[in-house]
Amino acid sequence: MNDTQSYNPKTIESKWQKIWTDTKAFEPSNDFSKPKKYILSMFPYPSGAIHMGHVRNYCIGDAIARYYRMYGYNVLHPIGFDAFGMPAENAAIKNHIHPKDWTYSNMKTMLQEMFSLGLSFSNKRVIETCDPLYSKYEQEFFIKMWKRNLVYRKKALLNWCPKDLTVLANEQVIDGKCWRCESEVIQKEMYQYYLKITDYAEELLQDLDSLEGEWPSQVLSMQRNWIGKSQGLEFDFLLDKQSQEMLEHKVASINVYTTRCDTIYGVSCCIIAPEHQIIDILLDKKLLDSTSIQIITKIRNQSERERAQAQKEGVALPLHVIHPLSGKKLPIWVSNFILMSYGSGAIMSVPSHDERDFEFAKKYHLNFLPVVAPDDKESGNDGINAPYTADGILCNSEEYSGLTSAQAREQISLFFERNNKGKRITHYKLRDWGISRQRYWGTPIPLIHCPNCGVLEEIALPVTLPEDIQITGEGNPLDKHPTWKYTKCHQCKANAVRETDTMDTFVESSWYFLHYTTPQELRDKNAFDTQSLQYFMPVNQYIGGIEHAILHLLYARFFTKVLRDLQYHSFDEPFSALLTQGMVLKQGAKMSKSLGNVVEPKHIIESYGADTARLFTLFAAPPTYALEWNDEGVRGCYKFINRLIDRKTRVKKSKEIPQIDIEALNKDSKIARYKIYDALQKYHNIFDKKLDGYPFNVVIAACMEAHNAISAQDNDMVFTEGYYILLHILEGFIPHIASELSQELFALTNFRPLKVDSQAFIQDEITYVVSINGKKRAQISLPAETSKEEVIAHAKTNVQKWLTHEIKKEVFVPKKLVNFVL
Repeated sequence: MNDTQSYNPKTIESKWQKIWTDTKAFEPSNDFSKPKKYILSMFPYPSGAIHMGHVRNYCIGDAIARYYRMYGYNVLHPIGFDAFGMPAENAAIKNHIHPKDWTYSNMKTMLQEMFSLGLSFSNKRVIETCDPLYSKYEQEFFIKMWKRNLVYRKKALLNWCPKDLTVLANEQVIDGKCWRCESEVIQKEMYQYYLKITDYAEELLQDLDSLEGEWPSQVLSMQRNWIGKSQGLEFDFLLDKQSQEMLEHKVASINVYTTRCDTIYGVSCCIIAPEHQIIDILLDKKLLDSTSIQIITKIRNQSERERAQAQKEGVALPLHVIHPLSGKKLPIWVSNFILMSYGSGAIMSVPSHDERDFEFAKKYHLNFLPVVAPDDKESGNDGINAPYTADGILCNSEEYSGLTSAQAREQISLFFERNNKGKRITHYKLRDWGISRQRYWGTPIPLIHCPNCGVLEEIALPVTLPEDIQITGEGNPLDKHPTWKYTKCHQCKANAVRETDTMDTFVESSWYFLHYTTPQELRDKNAFDTQSLQYFMPVNQYIGGIEHAILHLLYARFFTKVLRDLQYHSFDEPFSALLTQGMVLKQGAKMSKSLGNVVEPKHIIESYGADTARLFTLFAAPPTYALEWNDEGVRGCYKFINRLIDRKTRVKKSKEIPQIDIEALNKDSKIARYKIYDALQKYHNIFDKKLDGYPFNVVIAACMEAHNAISAQDNDMVFTEGYYILLHILEGFIPHIASELSQELFALTNFRPLKVDSQAFIQDEITYVVSINGKKRAQISLPAETSKEEVIAHAKTNVQKWLTHEIKKEVFVPKKLVNFVL
């Protein structure tokens, strides 16, 4: 790029992208003696085009990867696609295109767009989770988990559209209706496969402690709450004699679990889920009236999400239980806020001391008996007009009255255990992970069903999807396929059928980061190259949206631990550090096609170039904050790049950074060097001091300030030194133009580590900003040795006309500012 040429981003960016590809500049080395960094952005779903949320995520990761690469680390920075899933089937129905064709076309488009941004992803480690080889290893893991009883099969309730004859995901149910045909959705009991994540609940919880300080505290809290460890008492309410007779002695008791056994004397009833075994017996025996049946049926046909959002509703049953301590007879109710998927599907209801129970009891005029009183008597929650949910002093609790809640829990638990009435247990809210999906575009579950041998694992992997299918939206295409589903039992040779369910796509995203570590040429042999896996893992920096704070991250942690126990590796946690980037907003709302406020990256690249798009996403806000789209801000970043180019003529071309005679410099040149090395120091601090959230915007602002400073002084060698350093810093943000200018002016094609010159921070004078109530009013320069008292005195003199009231506080920040609070 010569002096007479204007800035042509397209030409420069195409040139450097080709150079990087040809030289394999971003491929990790096989030299495992080097220090490593594994920088990973969460991989995208191939929806058709990347959006600004993608751009922001990837630019953050790229800036980190480029820094570590410059400073001598062996960097793994891969990308791939979470390629299975429901949107491909929806597109197949709408556009009459095969899901595979739609997916691969989108992946090609998105990959081109990502590389057009100059992102330093490895070309040779791209993963597509719909690749049969990827499915092969996933099925291998599944079978090993099946053999270790970490997978099981049981019946569960699913969303079912009676018109389209298909299972619906929760997101396909809108206001209780099928998203496509608007038929009322019902709950249908079908077999499901589950992964026993509950076996790892305690380890998943305890190992969060090792991530303190490296993961956002909000994410750690969300995971802890989702796992939901509690300690309490499990016991049975015995049904009275008449109730047992009504149920033909098929059920003798109702099992419950409580963390608040200190409130047990305040129980007003026992409430069970609509799917409880007792309800089935009552319906079968026709012991419920038509109104009760109607209400129970309606609740049963609601999803758990719908129940959580609905008002509490219930029905009194013609049954009673006996209180285990008082011997009183208590009624049994059924309600929508009790779920069979949580605990035993039954609770003891204590309206005076539980908000949900209070709301339910108020609606149905159930009894209230306060049994815990506040210590201070001033809470205002008396258990009658409002629930008192905290610990306190027991009352109305026979011999336990007068004890604290903690004392009562201990003594009541001991009584239950000594009299074989119950036991103390540790309980988790975490449920086993249901992975069955009645859809075509997913990894087939590698099992067969033999009439003689039962459920067996497939022996020839991968089990691949048939391509000769038609997706109509009615049922699972695999279940209706004329040949694919039929096979032979490998044990008895009888006719058998394949499992037609496919796996939840969260399974694919639970181990992709492990597969990246294996070079492409070794992937045919094993899921992981052991040496590469142990070297690169764990991921040093993981970057993604807060929406994945619970499920994806929890499942990925679970899978990592399972694969460790299956002897694939020896580490415990997959991600050492986590950054959750903020959303990209426009006009105050998240960018969304439905809102019509989407800005497509390709338009920015076409108008201003990839470097401008990258610079804006990193400069407009810190990575963890929401970024408000601003067209003027984009143009401002473009202008800065142009100014950088325009002023290159002052550079004294050299292959090395110039040596500066510091003693000969004037004031402006010394200030300029200070600004340059301050920017470099800020850049280093992000990584050396592990500054939270990677505040690249602060570094970019410092670079802009430093560029202005070197431009304002008259020493061309200082300008050249500063320009050389700026290009090194900016390489992580605007790599194309930084590389172009470095090659042209300094004959550099590879950026080198730079050290901060501490002498640059030794100044003859210090410039102070003087403000009043936080508003800048003046700027003063004083000799470096000026005392605090003298600085404040000079500051007062310079802002005297604004000091209209008494100074309440003087704020002095050494070498930076003075603020007077009036």
